[in-house]
Amino acid sequence: MDMHTVVVGTSGTTAQDVIAVARGNARVELSAAAVSALAAAREIVDALAAKPEPVYGVSTGFGALASRHIGPELRAQLQRNIVRSHAAGMGPRVEREVVRALMFLRLKTVASGHTGVRPEVARTMADVLNAGITPVVHEYGSLGCSGDLAPLSHCALTLMGEGDAEGPDGTVRPAGELLAAHGITPVELREKEGLALLNGTDGMLGMLVMALADLRSLYTSADITAALSLEALLGTDKVLAPELHAIRPHPGQGASADNMLRVLAGSGLTGHHQDDAPRVQDAYSVRCAPQVNGAGRDTLAYAATVADRELASSVDNPVVLPDGRVESNGNFHGAPVAYVLDFLAIVAADLGSITERRTDRLLDKNRSHGLPPFLADDAGVDSGLMIAQYTQAALVSEMKRLAVPASADSIPSSAMQEDHVSMGWSAARKLRTAVDNLARIVAVELYAATRAVELRAAQGLTPAPASLAAIEALRAAGVEGPGPDRFLSPDLAAADAFVRAGKLVAAVEPVTGPLA
Repeated sequence: MDMHTVVVGTSGTTAQDVIAVARGNARVELSAAAVSALAAAREIVDALAAKPEPVYGVSTGFGALASRHIGPELRAQLQRNIVRSHAAGMGPRVEREVVRALMFLRLKTVASGHTGVRPEVARTMADVLNAGITPVVHEYGSLGCSGDLAPLSHCALTLMGEGDAEGPDGTVRPAGELLAAHGITPVELREKEGLALLNGTDGMLGMLVMALADLRSLYTSADITAALSLEALLGTDKVLAPELHAIRPHPGQGASADNMLRVLAGSGLTGHHQDDAPRVQDAYSVRCAPQVNGAGRDTLAYAATVADRELASSVDNPVVLPDGRVESNGNFHGAPVAYVLDFLAIVAADLGSITERRTDRLLDKNRSHGLPPFLADDAGVDSGLMIAQYTQAALVSEMKRLAVPASADSIPSSAMQEDHVSMGWSAARKLRTAVDNLARIVAVELYAATRAVELRAAQGLTPAPASLAAIEALRAAGVEGPGPDRFLSPDLAAADAFVRAGKLVAAVEPVTGPLA
């Protein structure tokens, strides 16, 4: 386990902390202020529970059953039952990092002091995270409204010592056995607590935070591969001049253009228009790369603003207010998060689309300005990267299907009480697939563009120092270069791993300086 510790207070958390816990196994601790806030809010809930008047979530049923008053003798059973009945997810298991993000973000809201959960419940949540115990959560079960209900319920089952969970060794066992093995006492839920553990946007928010981190890296890598393709196609870097982008001052566009210009500095390839195929302008996929990549960057920035607001939020229903009121609300609705998850799927699909168009141009002898067909070692005897582009095109087609918004849909539930839902969990799940595919698409362009740059060097032209650094790092990482048999089996998986690990950016930055 990573010895880094994340302290959870009353005022939310940061994206960096989510990543540290979800992916870095950072330890979690509650601040003294959070413990005090938890205790104070619990006193309010206990006082309300002692009154004869029904209070939603404390002494009533839930959702469409909220009209029933529940007597004191049944309230503990009520809280257990809501967890058990709502743990109705189905389908494949959700990834460990997603479940850890979900649990941590629920703890973040609990620690705010607005949920009425006892301090010992919050401590148990932290203990489960710190023990490396991961509840088994399933793909389907959230409509993104009234919380990511089924996913959070499966996590709450683990706190109760029920259901299945994965231990730190990767073995799935009954949760009660895992808790006992780590000296953790299962919680016995009291008024309000079962509901408070289920009622949040934590799953979709965790996936948003991780997608943003991955996409930021991929957008920088995509700027680099776009520059490599421009260079290999003997395009002009004049379209990247800062003064051109200053007159259309979208921040992302300027950042992408600057990245590409830095990569191409010192290139002897740019601007070499072929005598037999003179060009006045490069194709849009080459010339407009900063505009497309940059628009995606600006969308990431907006999505990050939404994520930061949600990270600072306390999402529950009902909530305990500072003046002692316990009020119902609609803050659990996932619309703000669902929308940006869908926005990101759209821009990821468009980035994949323009990336594939440059790859296709590199492989077509009629448009590549002197490169061999399909970048083959011996065209006709072997097919070069022909089918690598097919694979890339298939991924792009899938990306376009994944870009169809989930948040435009709504299926009423809970006997029409929950009659408009966000589908934010579904938006998050498809975005994870889109991000995964985008890394592969960028990797194919990297593989083709570096091959093309090497062929230009063999023609006597001088690539940019950053391009040579990228090629050298690829080879050092085991991504094999061209040879008589190489393109019978293109090394795309290794190129994909190279991109995902951020090695492309790391390879060129010593030459270019820090990239956006």
